[in-house]
Amino acid sequence: MKNAASVYDETPVYAFVKTLSVSPLRPAAIRCITSIFYNFFLRQYRAAWLPGRVPVSRVDHPLDLKIPFVPAWITIYLDFIAFWVRMLSFLLRTYRHKAFDAVRDFLTSIGELYRFAAETYQRNFSTTNRPFYIARPRFFLIHLVDPHLMCIPSLHVMVVIWTYTRFAAILRSLHETEHSSALVGEMKQGALAITQAILFVKQHSVNCIAAALYAMTRFDEKQFPPQEAEAFTALLFGDPPPSPADGLPQNYRTRPWAAPRTKLPAADTAEIKTHIVNLYRRFLAEGKTAQNWTEPLVHFLQQLPKK
Repeated sequence: MKNAASVYDETPVYAFVKTLSVSPLRPAAIRCITSIFYNFFLRQYRAAWLPGRVPVSRVDHPLDLKIPFVPAWITIYLDFIAFWVRMLSFLLRTYRHKAFDAVRDFLTSIGELYRFAAETYQRNFSTTNRPFYIARPRFFLIHLVDPHLMCIPSLHVMVVIWTYTRFAAILRSLHETEHSSALVGEMKQGALAITQAILFVKQHSVNCIAAALYAMTRFDEKQFPPQEAEAFTALLFGDPPPSPADGLPQNYRTRPWAAPRTKLPAADTAEIKTHIVNLYRRFLAEGKTAQNWTEPLVHFLQQLPKK
């Protein structure tokens, strides 16, 4: 076993090549990629090209106005795919064939996660008022490839939450104890940074975070119970971890401590987090009597203004 220093020392390319070239992993990788393209890209483009078939709700909240638009957060925002693929690289390099089952199961679960989120999208799409900012090439890319119709629930938040919680479970199953606390802590900080980034680049509303937390509890309550959802929310907008004093390692721009130091007034931060938790609790309460887990989200979307 190699030295387990940091997941961020890995490159996503290794996992991409490995999972598509090793026969025990290839079917799960292909199914995962297919699910992502179908449930995220194809569904959105079909709705954008053939409007009117499914309603589109505007999910902005007045609290969004208290969060500034900070383009510097774009690197963290765009890291959410590399975030979980990098984790697979770490598992494959560190544990080799011993990690095959865990990697295969994770790939399968990501495909299922996209299908799960799409159960809401196919009933009601959602969008926000994002600024048309293309001064940086990465924002131009977002406007080019993302029709911006899948805000509730936020797949960004769902994916990063699933990554850090499953990573912790996988390390336990592989009997990793010596480094697990630091590794999982770093991944959780990364998930928090990406969750904040969706707000600072104006790709989502605070409502989208509450919906994503609810969706993850319904997707796997054992993995993401209400206590963890509320604890995760409580850590939002905290100070990022300090940067190391011994130089800049690989992928330093996407590490949690490289996130821009954007501070909100304490009163605004408290109000935003209270709103997220209260809306999350509302969704959970309504979901207890619903016939389908999506009903609280769809009911919420139906009450909002339409695009």
